[in-house]
Amino acid sequence: MLAKGSEYWILGSFALTAFIAFFTPYLYVGILITISLLIFFRDPERFPASNNLTDVVSPADGRILKIQDNQLSIFMNLHNVHVNRSPIDGEIVDIQYHKGGKFPAFSKDSDRNERNIVTIRTRIGNVIVTQVSGAVIRRIVCYVKQKDEITRGQRIGMIRFGSRVDVLLPRNYSFVVSPGQKVKAGKTTIAKLLK
Repeated sequence: MLAKGSEYWILGSFALTAFIAFFTPYLYVGILITISLLIFFRDPERFPASNNLTDVVSPADGRILKIQDNQLSIFMNLHNVHVNRSPIDGEIVDIQYHKGGKFPAFSKDSDRNERNIVTIRTRIGNVIVTQVSGAVIRRIVCYVKQKDEITRGQRIGMIRFGSRVDVLLPRNYSFVVSPGQKVKAGKTTIAKLLK
């Protein structure tokens, strides 16, 4: 399955491949670009590893950069799936989009990059998912809108070509992962409710 909104990129790569094949001897370049885009825009089905509905799942594929206070940051490389998912059941109560800079998503200056902040109201408190664009092609696509009811693991958007996703949890949650660990969106449990 391909990510929602990727059709024009794929069609464009096919057109480029046809152009290269017709006008140059470098057909392999077009084929390589098309294969790379098909891999990048893949969107596999995912299901939470835990059946406990209060467990928080990762909103993104990638590697955990840091955990500070009750916020976790995940860096997505080009080879990761870039479709982001809801970490928990709830209602979208706010979406704020901000234009920004072009810093690498793993740098400290990336806090000034393009971002989309999605606030989810849950039974336990508000959970905030922030999509932060990277330096290459800054484009955040949001699949949800305010007042949408969403479920844990549901697709909420994507970030194209290198990026970061932050998730801020209520104080009554504790992270069960650590920096450097690899996680999968909609599958890996990243936090549990404190008893």
